[in-house]
Amino acid sequence: MMHERSPVALVQVPEAMNSRQERDFLSELENSMSGGRPRIVLDCSSLRQMDKPAIHLLLCCLEEAMKRNGDVKLAAIPNEASAAFGKFGLEGLFEVFDTTSSAAESFHRLTKSGTPNTDVTRGSHINPSNGA
Repeated sequence: MMHERSPVALVQVPEAMNSRQERDFLSELENSMSGGRPRIVLDCSSLRQMDKPAIHLLLCCLEEAMKRNGDVKLAAIPNEASAAFGKFGLEGLFEVFDTTSSAAESFHRLTKSGTPNTDVTRGSHINPSNGA
């Protein structure tokens, strides 16, 4: 049985944003999820602080992906932000990778039974400059 690989969207999480920029970002993210199960890698390398607005943004991305039976994975969370990530109890919600490439590749790994690995945590975000 063949399993079709759907594309993985790589999205850059901004360092910081105001509420208007967050709404625009989430709107753009939703538009990019128009077809099928979204598979999103959020590149967190620019994120310097894991504060409440950043956590809210990640959770909103996760929510939108989950509404569409999709997955969101986080990549490249800087040390400065990763400590707060655990403090807020988010490690159970998101699968986190050191690099964007390893996060993207994880969408294509198969389980031992030969079926696509869909039993992963979720999160989301998209970078319009990457055409996602």
